[in-house]
Amino acid sequence: MSGGIASTKGELTRAQIVEVNEESRRRVGGGLSVPCMFNPFEYTLSKSNTFQEPDSTNGKNSPKAEFSKAGAQTLKLNLTFDTYEDDTDVREITDKLWKFMAVKKKENSKPEDKDSPPLVAFTWGTFYFVAYITNMTQKFTLFTHKGIPVRAKVDVTFTQYVDEEDYPPQNPTSGGGPISRIWRVEGGDRLDTIAAEVYGDATKWRLIAQHNMIINPLSIKPGQQLAIPYE
Repeated sequence: MSGGIASTKGELTRAQIVEVNEESRRRVGGGLSVPCMFNPFEYTLSKSNTFQEPDSTNGKNSPKAEFSKAGAQTLKLNLTFDTYEDDTDVREITDKLWKFMAVKKKENSKPEDKDSPPLVAFTWGTFYFVAYITNMTQKFTLFTHKGIPVRAKVDVTFTQYVDEEDYPPQNPTSGGGPISRIWRVEGGDRLDTIAAEVYGDATKWRLIAQHNMIINPLSIKPGQQLAIPYE
């Protein structure tokens, strides 16, 4: 069996930043994907609305607020990438993040359509935040004796311009379907037995392995959370 790495060095389900389709908000097959080597210790969500104050207070101590517009929701992350033990250039990983900010020509775009950076999702367990990366800073903090960077701290800001309520239906019977379900591994679980349980077909274990980037299917452990994709 083969796939990709599913967990961080602390054996926790790996967070990912993935390219998603603008209409379905689901992961693009063959699109950009950057797994987090170390999951964030915390993340910050924020949103602000704009109000205007009329020129006159009508003799009152406080002005009347008039709603102007809703602000975008933002997600801020502080990520660390480290390739010291592998003795490889950490930029091989972090440079992929810059591609999420590069203008990309859209598929089936019309001449009048404007190109833009790809829409992405930060996904970790049941948290799935769809947005554009609007700000990113990389700081390299450790180098080999040859000057090759092997550790980087990356600050990323995601800005969500589409409200979650505007997403396509997420009920599997509606044609959209959730991005994935979460399966908590218990003693004795194997990928083929999990596939048999959720799909009714043990041979579909590869769907789970690929979705969670599992290289060694025997490495799953009790307590580990797996994202189970809908077919």
